[in-house]
Order: sequence, then C-alpha cells, then structure tokens
Amino acid sequence: MGRDKVTKKRRSGEPAERQRKRKRSQIASKTATPSVRKTSYSHLRNGLKKQPAFSEDRLASIHLTALRVLDNLGIRVLHAEARRKFKEAGALVNEATKIVKIDQTLIEQALASAPSQFTLHGAIMEKDVVLGGDSLVLCPVIGPPYVSDLDHGRRPGTLEDTRNFIRLSEHFDVIHVQTTNVESQDIPTQFRHLKTTESQLTLSRKPPFIYSRGASQVLQAFEMVRIARGLSINQFCERPFCYTSINTNSPRQLDMPMCQGIIDFAEAGQMLIITPFTLAGAMAPITISGALILQHAEALAGIALSQIVRPGAPVVYGSFTSNVDMKSGSPAFGTPEFVSAAFGAGQLARHVGLPWRGSAATSSNLPDGQAVYETAMSAWGTVLGGANFMMHSAGWLEGGLTASMEKFIMDVEFLQMFSEIVQWKQIDDDEAAFKAIASIDPGGHFFGSDHTLSRYRSAFYEPLLSDWSNFGTWTEMGSKTTSVRANEIWKRALQDFEPPFMDNAISDELKDFVARRTLEGGAPPES
Repeated sequence: MGRDKVTKKRRSGEPAERQRKRKRSQIASKTATPSVRKTSYSHLRNGLKKQPAFSEDRLASIHLTALRVLDNLGIRVLHAEARRKFKEAGALVNEATKIVKIDQTLIEQALASAPSQFTLHGAIMEKDVVLGGDSLVLCPVIGPPYVSDLDHGRRPGTLEDTRNFIRLSEHFDVIHVQTTNVESQDIPTQFRHLKTTESQLTLSRKPPFIYSRGASQVLQAFEMVRIARGLSINQFCERPFCYTSINTNSPRQLDMPMCQGIIDFAEAGQMLIITPFTLAGAMAPITISGALILQHAEALAGIALSQIVRPGAPVVYGSFTSNVDMKSGSPAFGTPEFVSAAFGAGQLARHVGLPWRGSAATSSNLPDGQAVYETAMSAWGTVLGGANFMMHSAGWLEGGLTASMEKFIMDVEFLQMFSEIVQWKQIDDDEAAFKAIASIDPGGHFFGSDHTLSRYRSAFYEPLLSDWSNFGTWTEMGSKTTSVRANEIWKRALQDFEPPFMDNAISDELKDFVARRTLEGGAPPES
C-alpha cells in the first residue's frame, strides 16, 4: 500500500475535533500570503568564530622573531626618500647596501598610530565600506594580463574587458569595491591609468582601485577621484576614497614604485594594503611558521613607513602566503598550507590590531572543478581566519594570469552563499516550530502546512547559478553545464546594465581632464 493510501486511511480515523483543526489550518494556509525573500550583501559582518593556527605563546614568538628580523637583519629599501624618512624616524640605514634596520620601538609607535578600523568611502554613503572589526569586504580580481570566456577563449585583456568587469562588479552587491581587474593592453601604459580610473568612476559608485606605478600616475588618478566625488584637496585628504595594494619584493625588499606608492597614498590619507608575496619554499622559508615570520616582518616594515609619512594613515595588514609546487616552482593556491597560513595571518593581524586582507585564489587554468575546490578552500581559510578584506574573490584563474567571465559568476554565487552564512541570524521560533510539528502526523510532510506556506518564499537562499533540476529535466533544458549557465548570466547582466547617474558637469570635467592629460603625454609607469 502506498504512502498516500496509508495517510488517507489514518486520517479517516481521526477524531472529529482534530479533523476540524486540520481543516482550519488548511484554509489558513490557502489564504496566507508568504513574504518575498529580500537579500542585501552590501555590508557584511562575519559572525563566525575565527580559527587560530597557533597558540598564544607561538603567536607571540612569531611576532618577536619578525621584530628580530627587522632589527638584526633589516630590509632593503631601494627608494632614497623612503630610506631618508626611515632614518629621520630613528632607523639605522646603510646607504651602501640600502639596508634599513628598524627597532621594536619604531614598530610599536607605528602600530599605535595606525587605525584599527576606518571607512573607505564610495560615491554615496550606501557604497561606503568599513575595514576592521568583524567587517568583511569582498574585492574582485586584480592584475591578470589575460581574460577568458567561452565565446572567445583566452586572450589579452582590453579596455572593454576592464569595463565589463567593472560593470559586473557594480551590478552584484556582494562585490563591495572596484578594481582595474584585467590589464587593458590595447591602451598604452602611459595612458592606461587615465582610462581605467575614468571607467571605474563613471561606471560605478563603489570605491576605486589605483595602481602604485609612479607618483605621476597616482597623483593624476587622485585628481580624477576628486573631480568625480566633488572634493577639494583638503576634503580628499581627510578621508580615504580610493585604495592601492603594495607588494613587497620578498625576501626582505621594498622596491621603488612600492615605496613611492606608500608615500603617495599615506600623504594623501588614502587606503594602503601592505602585502608580502611570501611563497613557502621559494621566496620564503619552506615551513608555514617560517614563511609567516618573513611575511610579518615585511608587512610591519611597510606599515611603519606609512605611519612615518603620516601617523594615522589608513593601512591594512595584507597576506598572500602559500606554497609552491616543488617539482615545477609554480605557485599553488587553495592548499592546506594556504589555509593554515591564512589562519596564522589573521592571528598576526589581530595581534598588532590592524584590519587584515586575505585572498581567494586558484591555480586552475579553466573554470572547472579544480578552480571551484581550490577557490573554496582558500576562501574558507580567509573567511574563517577573520579577514576584513578578501582580494581576488571573483574571477581569478591560472594563478592570477587570467580573469574569467564565467568564473566571476561562479564566484559571485559562492560569495552570496558565504554572505548568507556569515549573516545568519538565530530566530526564536521554537513555539511556532512546535505547533508545526504537532499539526503533522508521523510519516507525513510539511509541504502544505501553514508554517511552510507562510514562509516558503523567504526561507531559503535562492541560487543565482546552481541548477537543482533532476537529470531528465536538465537534459530536456539543454544539458547546460555550470560554465554555460554562467556565460548566459554575465551576458544578461551586461545587457541590462545601466551606469549610475553622474552630473553632466562632473562628467564633462572628468572627460576634459583625461583628454588634456592624454595630449600632454600621460604619465609612463615608474619602476
């Protein structure tokens, strides 16, 4: 006998009062109007418990060893003005070797002045993001020279590719800041910063990214931000409106453009992310603790320079520690070592009281299964490690050499799921749940219960990309793979995209600035 017949038979023997209650419940269910689920991923707070890699004693030992590296061994600083600033602040500088030795007192002074939390401002208040505390800011891919999609394969990036990623980053509220994403290789390098900054400012209201590729480029980009946001020089310097990423040249070296970037952004009060690229076994000791000691020392050196230039300058402790494939030397991402290093980096950032930047990365060449599980592992390490800023969180492929349109959509789905998890709220509905359980006989189901029908539209996460149909239905609908569905979604998002409003006078002033600087020859990158 089937379950339906058993249920009908059981119900025919119900007491009259119970049948009347059931009938009233069914009538109420039919008339109930379930609320539609609303989502907002614009401002995330990570309520998950932060995972440690080290005991408090080991953490303190790693910190002290990093301070010993800076004090005894020092760091090579290739930039003359940066060395001068270090020396004036009390560091020991050897001009012959360009080695700067920084004592513990200088580091402690820098950490005391660096803010533990600050706001990075967008074009409107709703696009502001907080760095520090439990905040979680999600940042798309930065830096790949190549772009890929199912239609045209892997190819050099163009300005239109850059603009398309900016449009997608503006479209999805789970992405919180902008980047220049892929390199616009069809634009000469002396003009590229003008076009990519203009694109971020006209296609988005989220905080823009500016490369530190020389003072001239940075200062021109600063001027463009001031024009777009309607700011005086003083207003611009009072609060951060844009950000950059500074990478040390591991092991133990700060090169010319990175030092200049620290100086330029700190003087203007704009946000800096100081990120050593410490690959265990290659540019860092092969053990995770050893790699983190070097990472910590290099990050503290960059942070110290920012605070020497301007005490209180907004700075983020960055980490990008992973391991390499010891057979080929290629970087590996999403590994157990990456996750452990992320946990440890989060601890070190909290130990010195600074916001922390982590990453979501993969070595996969395609948006395939490897890309998914490596991105998932690295992202979980970053989120559970307590990151305030997750860089490369959408679109990254091939160890950072390629940005994929389909991978961007796959990552957005993943990021929305993360957002649901970190924002999950406990609901006190015990009494309602008890009544729902009491209304259904053993062996029955809750599909038709009032508890379900009044909540089903808003109870669960609604996927952007996932296909939950059975095999037969999926086959009838064209057997579309995840990548094919992602391809359709990014195309639809671009087709529907409308740029945010910008006053015509501001738009014209921005265009005039770009045209004028272009006629003047732009600004070549400095190295």
